[in-house]
Amino acid sequence: MENSTQESHLRSDNSVTYDSPYPLYAMAFSSIPSRHFPRIAVGSFIEDYTNRVDVVSFDPETLSIKTHPTLSFDHPYPPTKLMFQPNSARKSSDLLASSGDFLRLWEVRDSSIEPVTVLNNSKSSEFCAPLTSFDWNEIEPKRLGTCSIDTTCTVWDIEKGAVETQLIAHDKEVYDICWGEARVFASVSADGSVRIFDLRDKEHSTIIYESPQPDTPLLRLSWNKQDLRYMATILMDSNKVVILDIRSPTMPVAELERHLASVNAISWAPQSSRHICSVGDDTQALIWELPPVAGPNGIDPMSMYSAGYEINQLQWSAAQPEWIGIAFSNKMQLLKV
Repeated sequence: MENSTQESHLRSDNSVTYDSPYPLYAMAFSSIPSRHFPRIAVGSFIEDYTNRVDVVSFDPETLSIKTHPTLSFDHPYPPTKLMFQPNSARKSSDLLASSGDFLRLWEVRDSSIEPVTVLNNSKSSEFCAPLTSFDWNEIEPKRLGTCSIDTTCTVWDIEKGAVETQLIAHDKEVYDICWGEARVFASVSADGSVRIFDLRDKEHSTIIYESPQPDTPLLRLSWNKQDLRYMATILMDSNKVVILDIRSPTMPVAELERHLASVNAISWAPQSSRHICSVGDDTQALIWELPPVAGPNGIDPMSMYSAGYEINQLQWSAAQPEWIGIAFSNKMQLLKV
């Protein structure tokens, strides 16, 4: 990744735009690195029951995005998140998960998408509290964690199609969940806390951060997979990205405050422990390089990109780490970094 002491602009000539017929929100890169044309799933955000998920492919050589009419399916309600199974042993197909009313699994083949299963944790009814997000365990890909507005986090064994455990995680809605180790995950909530859970000790959780103003919701959480000491979170209606060191709870090690409006999404670089990207309502995507010893403030982004619209989603491709995907309005844009 190029760096300079000067703030640089991500080059627009190295960006690729996909225009969708619908407003977009959820977005996921396939994690299979050997595939010549990486797959990207995008989900519509229509305030209606019937929504769509399209799987497109990206050619980094020609900087083009190809659509596949057969790789598309109706989705009940807008998907709150899409994610391909990480480290998949599958060669000919991808497993895609989506969250919304339920957790759903889909098999993406070369020319078709087949529903695999619908996972409903409600024993008492066919309805389920809406799922706000989920995360796939990279170390044990049979394990997937979901979070819900009903204050719970649920860990699924997708091979058995069964709940491994369910934890009442917070006092209010849980908005995001993220795995660190094989049996350790963290979550953020409308109660304003970041909590870490260990499946080997389900009775306890550790609060490592709370919003400075009581009950300010925390919306997103991203764990640094290259250095598990660090994670990042964002607060509702805040221009700050809060960087946490789990060894020193309660006090952020850095607060990144150069956005001019609310931050909507964050993602650590897949191959670097010191780079993180953030996007927000100020139309900007900012890439930051954290110093070896982070100070409390005063860090400037190393590069920036303006999309011209409020950016609501961000994904950094693990299989092609030189590419970042952002979603705004009815567009997905891929940026080369």
